[in-house]
Amino acid sequence: MKSFLNENFLLETKTAERLYHEFAADLPIIDYHCHLPPDQIAEDINFDNLTQIWLLGDHYKWRAMRANGVNEEYITGKRSDWEKFEQWAATVPYSLRNPLYHWTHLELQRYFDIQDLLSPVTAKRIYNECNEKLLSPEYSVRNLIKNKNVEVVCTTDDPLDNLSHHKKIKNDIYKVKVLPAFRPDKAMAVDDTQTLNEYINRLESIAGITISDFDTYLDALKNRHDFFAANGCCLSDHGLEQLYAESYSEPEIRSIFKKIRTEHVLLPGEIIKFKSAMLYNFAVWDHEKDWVQQYHLGALRNNNTRALKEYGPDTGYDSIGDFAQGRTLSKFLDKLENENKLTKTILYNLNPADNELVAAMAGNFNSGQAAGKMQFGSAWWFLDQKDGMTKQLNALSNIGLLSRMVGMLTDSRSFMSYPRHEYFRRILCNLFGNDIENGELPGDLEWTGKIIQDICYYNAKNYFDFDKVK
Repeated sequence: MKSFLNENFLLETKTAERLYHEFAADLPIIDYHCHLPPDQIAEDINFDNLTQIWLLGDHYKWRAMRANGVNEEYITGKRSDWEKFEQWAATVPYSLRNPLYHWTHLELQRYFDIQDLLSPVTAKRIYNECNEKLLSPEYSVRNLIKNKNVEVVCTTDDPLDNLSHHKKIKNDIYKVKVLPAFRPDKAMAVDDTQTLNEYINRLESIAGITISDFDTYLDALKNRHDFFAANGCCLSDHGLEQLYAESYSEPEIRSIFKKIRTEHVLLPGEIIKFKSAMLYNFAVWDHEKDWVQQYHLGALRNNNTRALKEYGPDTGYDSIGDFAQGRTLSKFLDKLENENKLTKTILYNLNPADNELVAAMAGNFNSGQAAGKMQFGSAWWFLDQKDGMTKQLNALSNIGLLSRMVGMLTDSRSFMSYPRHEYFRRILCNLFGNDIENGELPGDLEWTGKIIQDICYYNAKNYFDFDKVK
């Protein structure tokens, strides 16, 4: 029996061990999509305790605690940080076979050199030991990032953000590039016209452009797109149930925008047409600037309306959706391709039933613009664990070129999530190692090692070309 979480964790063969330790383990990290708060990086804060860095905002852990019967007061409520951590420690022993069990102990090892298992028995000692370290300069958020060999971090930012935190980080000559990514979801959230109008009014003030119609609305958003580009942004990101590609005319969209501004109720078909128009224009701007566009598809959000009213969004009540993806995804990409306006694109899929669909669809629109121009992105959200990653890697291997994948990202709000890259790399090396030992791949470790290094680091480095951002 192997010991838990040893140096060969997740590596089932000697070949997998060699591939990981000799080729993958020490590579830098390019974290091209995450939700780290840039203000905390700019201020280079130290967290007061383990609860604040580890539990606040982590809806993965919150869902597990609720499933374990923990009262909400100890999750998002007003209980003390220690009491919340105590309840998490009581939950961890019951999370066997949930990826949280791996991540929890991997992070305790990698950040704090703690080998003990977290439980009610060890909770107080682990809490105190970690808290003492967290207050030291070595554990400021900038050092937490830098000391994990991270080269680039791309945050997720609304078009209205003034990017002052990114500017400060750059002016401080921080070793790690921290760049914004353009996330305009709120600018097309037409399902709630009152909230959208409030957003448009703020945009009008920030952009300094009077928004009198749809054309000036686009002008104001394009102004923000240009502003982001001037501040190092070279990626966009969209969180969608599905792509929208309904046919529309310009007069139709102008009329719909007038209805939005007068807060008239839109018909379902009008909502889809407006979203289609917005996505198309965003994609055209991305192509003009040679940005990479990312689409996160398939989340069914805010399922528990009582919890939404009490705790707000992003608190652990989202789920995998079963949306029809293929036809609209094809229509959206095909329109851009036919107009020669399709930039490099990453498609992330949340429903594993659609893995092969997305992998196949991406392959329809590759071209000589770049190796792996169209990416089937890494396993996302509910799928970024051993089984989900393996299924995504296998689907891409079977239908596309795994060798051209741009690798893993954290997609996290936590400064302690960088072991997810290690987790991915171990799973990747194990797949190749098993195939070699089974005689399904040749035993050329130098070439296979190069492919692994490309997937883990070099493909992303070449694909995004962050070196051009000064």
